[in-house]
Amino acid sequence: MSKHKTILVTGATSGVGKCIVNILATEGHTIIATGRSKEALQSFTAPNIQMIQADLSTIEGNHALLEKLPVIDIAIYSAGVGTFAYATDLTDAEIEQMLHVNIQAPIILTKALSHQMIERKNGQFIFIGSQAGKVATPKASVYAATKHAIIGFTNALRMELAPFNVQVTTIHPGPIDTPFLDHADQTATYRDAMKNVLLTPEQVAEATVKTIGRNVREVNLPSYMAISSKLYAVAPSLVEKLGKRFFNKK
Repeated sequence: MSKHKTILVTGATSGVGKCIVNILATEGHTIIATGRSKEALQSFTAPNIQMIQADLSTIEGNHALLEKLPVIDIAIYSAGVGTFAYATDLTDAEIEQMLHVNIQAPIILTKALSHQMIERKNGQFIFIGSQAGKVATPKASVYAATKHAIIGFTNALRMELAPFNVQVTTIHPGPIDTPFLDHADQTATYRDAMKNVLLTPEQVAEATVKTIGRNVREVNLPSYMAISSKLYAVAPSLVEKLGKRFFNKK
């Protein structure tokens, strides 16, 4: 990887996205940091960080962002929302928000940005997925569906872009100690139950940055969750039975 890249980071105002921006800024890259909060974006002070306020929950918001972007070498999609509730209890607005931000937005942005990468025969897309996309649990049905969709999209996209030297990487973290949990589970039940195994945003950000410029298919965090997801793929009923107590911590 050359010393200087122009890197788009969505969801840059908090959690993993913010940590990614701060790490990359120290490495001399030009960072395009996007988020909904203008005030939060203004907290970035490094001269190589350009801030663009963007609402990725609408098609119009995605198109507005694309119109403001320079040529992008690497896109990192960290924006994500979730609400932990039974499928029967979610509001239509909550469902729509998860679908739009978690899967519609990265697809729309990738569709547009891939053309310039194909032309240059160089580039990389990095998606922040989730272990929920591999092993779904109660009260995370729609959130898990969006992350499962990311897996399907990136698996096909990787094959489509491989002839053009454009890499596609997916990061699959377990639960992370970020403001995302406060929004997703306002009772704090899940945070309390998982406090001993929560990843830090710094751990996920560092693992993400390490994949830049490398042909890495996916990263699973923590590593033992990769084992559980493989077991789930071959024996889902058994894993659901054995993991019932663990799966019902939300």
